[in-house]
This record gives sequence, structure tokens and C-alpha cells, in this order.
Amino acid sequence: MGWMGLEEEEYDRQYKDTALLRRIFAYLAPYGRRMAVVVMLVVLSSLSYGLIPWVSSIIINDAYINRNLGFLVFMVLVALLLNVIGWLLNYVRQLNSVRVLTSIVLDMQKDAQAAVMDQDFYFYDRYAPGKVTSRVNSDTKSFSDMADMVMETAASLFTVIILFIPMVLINNTLSLWMLAIVPVIFVVATAYRRVARRRTLLGQRSLALVNSFVQENITGIKIAKTFRQEAKVFEKFKKINRQSYKVNFNRALVLNFIFPSLDISWGIFVALLVYFGGALITSHGLTPGNLYLFIQSAWNLFYPLFSVAAFWPQFQAGLSAAERVFAVIDAPKTVVQTGSEKLPILSGRIEFDNMIFEYVPGKKIFDGFSLDIQAGESVAIVGHTGAGKSTLAKLLVRFYEFQDGDIRVDGRSIRDVDLETYRRQVGYIPQLPFLWADSVESNIKYGVPNATREDVLRALEQAGGADWIDDLPQGLETDVSEKGKALSMGQRQLVALARIMLANPTILVLDEATASVDPFTETKIQDALEASMQNRTTIIIAHRLWTVRHANRIIVLDHGKIVEQGSHDELMAKGGAYANLYELYFKHQSFEFLESQGTRVESA
Repeated sequence: MGWMGLEEEEYDRQYKDTALLRRIFAYLAPYGRRMAVVVMLVVLSSLSYGLIPWVSSIIINDAYINRNLGFLVFMVLVALLLNVIGWLLNYVRQLNSVRVLTSIVLDMQKDAQAAVMDQDFYFYDRYAPGKVTSRVNSDTKSFSDMADMVMETAASLFTVIILFIPMVLINNTLSLWMLAIVPVIFVVATAYRRVARRRTLLGQRSLALVNSFVQENITGIKIAKTFRQEAKVFEKFKKINRQSYKVNFNRALVLNFIFPSLDISWGIFVALLVYFGGALITSHGLTPGNLYLFIQSAWNLFYPLFSVAAFWPQFQAGLSAAERVFAVIDAPKTVVQTGSEKLPILSGRIEFDNMIFEYVPGKKIFDGFSLDIQAGESVAIVGHTGAGKSTLAKLLVRFYEFQDGDIRVDGRSIRDVDLETYRRQVGYIPQLPFLWADSVESNIKYGVPNATREDVLRALEQAGGADWIDDLPQGLETDVSEKGKALSMGQRQLVALARIMLANPTILVLDEATASVDPFTETKIQDALEASMQNRTTIIIAHRLWTVRHANRIIVLDHGKIVEQGSHDELMAKGGAYANLYELYFKHQSFEFLESQGTRVESA
């Protein structure tokens, strides 16, 4: 059956079981001492529980033959003590197991999260955040369940060893009967191995799909309500959720069918054991107590065997989860640094040298693109939608990997430098600012956590003024809520600008930074930017006349190529591509146009 949306991701890979086990044991290694304690407790608790059937047989035999009340009371107390000791040892063992497992899951989640955070924009463009989140959270939990099963299975194996010794001593014939059915149990269990692995992978993917769908639609709920599509979204959710139900139901059938299969085998064995054991009581002098000990030991033996047998499909489920987590950790990165030179304070000269870039192989956005921007120069990049303006800015910030050519800053290739020190000197402000669910002050101090309150206020003034802060309920301590929803769009952009101003970058990149704000806020930002652009290399991508006219140089892009460059007046005099853009985008923003329309314009 084909399932919707449950295909492998491009970065998924198949790992051999041995390779997965090596990775898993690498996570276990730091907790070797605690694991040794767990193993010791497993042995002791298994020994305590294993002795209980033997004590019970002594009680039965004494009650049947000697009927010594004092001895019976003593042995009952011994059985009770063994149960208490076994319970205590098992409790301490499980407590240590939980500590080890939670530590391992924490380490795995940290590695997965670090790998996700280290990915470039190409990764986030292609893969749904909800599915990636599911791997970091849900799949690590599934791996934890498998690891817990491993420890339970280890305890079961010790119990098997301890119980089998008295069984052989009691009766060789009955022991052989028991041994005969052991291979049957493992054949039944291992028969589920491959199908369990496949069904588990589908179950995990279906859960990731549900998580991704819910996350996406909560984020876009305003659009759904605006277009009255709530019912359609809910119907799609029901379809995805119904698919998840079917996938996981099929998975549960496979994983849970093993126990009824094993129960049938056990029932047949017990029937034969009681039949032949009863005959041996009369013909071979087997006592009722010994027969009870054998039956009870056989049950205590088969229950661990069931655990060992059931371990295989559960083990495959855990390996599937580990495989998905390791696939995220090992996902290849497109942005790869060839060097790690720590940068000094930059002067800000930027060179695009014969650069080639494509999002999709075979479809070049830039093909041999070259541009030289002097230190301290302000350059406005203009052009129609799809010309490559924002892409150029993102390549400079190293969000994407260019395929050929080079980008140099102060003569150094940005591939050869330490990204942390490089990005610390490059301030990038997108059209839609992102704010954390924290206070205004914390958002501004995000890149400079040690900044003082005075530094924050100074940065706000540089970004357009701090007077609006007084109107907030708690001033700088006001919580902006998720994505800054408690603030207006203009206020969010002012916070984003202040965040950059506080970091004091050498290179400033404004990617439509004022496109989403009101005219009044834009005027404040423009006045602040005019001062901030002094002695700082600035790249401005804008459809606003003010920012274009105040740039030292205007670059006109068309399909990834520079078709014109110069000042506003020079390009208007040419009557070429920029003049056409001016008629389309900028003319209606000019003072002269507004005056001609009878609009009263006051100087800002």
C-alpha cells in the first residue's frame, strides 16, 4: 500500500545494524561505571527471584512429607525476604537505568539539535520543521524505550541462566523437553524482524507528518481563517491522522502478534509438561514439590524467553528510531568552510568574483557575477522580483553555498574564515523580523548579552528612537510574545534594527528592511539609518525611493546580471532600466509626484 507523505527524506540513509550498534555504544561509553552497577544489580535481583521457586518447592515437599510447622514458617519468611530483596534490588536497578537512559537521550538530543542548528538555509528550505522536530524529540524517545528493553532483556537472560541450573538437577528428561521448544520461540520472534523494522519506520514517519501538519497550520491559522478554510484544513488533518492511525495500527498488529504466537507455544508446552511430569511422579519418584519447582521455574524461564524473543521487533523499532536520529546528525551540509581563520576588525571591502550560484542544479541564478564594493560605501541593489537581489545578500552572509567563483571580504574568501567571527561583523536585517518570546530588552541584547541598559537605549536611538518604549506596559521588560506578536510590525522592525546596531557590525545588509512598516516609522528608521550608514559598508535592497537615492551607488540587476550602475541622477539621465524601474516603483514616492497630485508634503 502506498502512503501519502511517508517517503524517505533526501538525507535519509540505511545503516547496517553493526554500524548503528557502534554508534549506540559510543553514547553508552561515558556511563560505563553506572552501567556496571546496573549489571551487578541485574545479577543480584535475578538471583533473588530465581531462588524463590526453589524455596517454594522445599515448602511444598516439607508440607507433603515432614509437616514441620516451625520449618515451614521459617521457609515462608525466607521466601518473603527474597521477594523484598529482589524488589529493592530491582528498584535500585531501574532507578540507575533511568538515569543512564535519560542521560543518553539527552546527549543524543543535544547532538541532533546541534546538527540541525549547524545546517544551512538549503536544509530548512527543503525539509519541514515539524518532521525534523519529530526526529529530535519523538525518535530519541523511541530509542530510549528500546534501550530500556535491552536492559530488561539482559535481566531476563540472567534469570534464564539462574533458573535452568535447578531444572537440570531436578529432571533431565523434562529439561530436554523445555530445550526443544526454545528454538521454536526464537524462530517465531525473528520471523517478525524485517517486517517490524519496515512498519516501525512508517509509523515514525507518519507521526512526523502529523506533527509537521499541525505545526504548519497553527502557524498559518490567520490565513486559514481569513479565507474561511478551517473545514478544509480539518478535513486534511483527519485524512493525515487517519493514515497515521492505519500505519500505526498495522505496526501494532505486527509487534503485538508475537505474544499470542508465543503463548500458544507455551500452552502446548505446559500441557505436555503436566502430562509427562505427572507420570514421572508415580514411575520415577518425582515429588510434587519438585514438579511444582519445575513448572514454576519453567514459567519463570519462559517469561524471560518471551522478553528475549519480543526484544527483536522492539529492538528493530529502536534501531529505526536511532537510524532516523543519526540521519539528521549525519545530514550533509552545503555550506562548508575550507578554513577557520579568525577575523580581525574588518574595513568592509566586498568582492564578488565571477560567482556562480544555483538553487536547483542546472538553473543558474548568478552565472559569472562580479561586483566590487569599497569599504564604507553604501550600495543600493534594485531590480524586478526574481532578479536575485535577496539571494545576493544571503550569499554574502553565507546562508547558502555558491558553486563557483568567490566572495571576498577585505581580500579573504568567506569560505576560508571562521563563520562565527565573520557573521559577528555582518549585520543582516530581513523584511520580516523575527523576535523571541522574551522581553524587548532581551531581544535587543540577543547578540550582545552583556550589554547594559544604557547600551540598549543607545541602540534604540540609533535605530530610530526609543520614545515608543514608554508606551509599552512594562517598558523594556515587556514580553513581546511568540514571534513578537505583542508589538506592531513597525515596533518589531525597530527592535530588529536596534539589535543590529547594538552588535555594531562593519557590514550592514538591509533586505527590504522598511518594506513592512508604516510611513511614519519608515521616516524614523530612514533618518536613523542615514547616520548609521556613515563609515559602514551598507548593502540596501529596497523598493523605496529614499534609500535608493541616498546610496553612493545604485546597482540594477536583471536575472542575476548587472545591467546598469551609477547614481540616481546618472541613471535617470540614461533613460534605461533604472528609469523604467523608477516609473514603476519609485516615481509615486517622490516629492515632485506627490506635489503634482496636490498632496501636501512636509519635510521630515
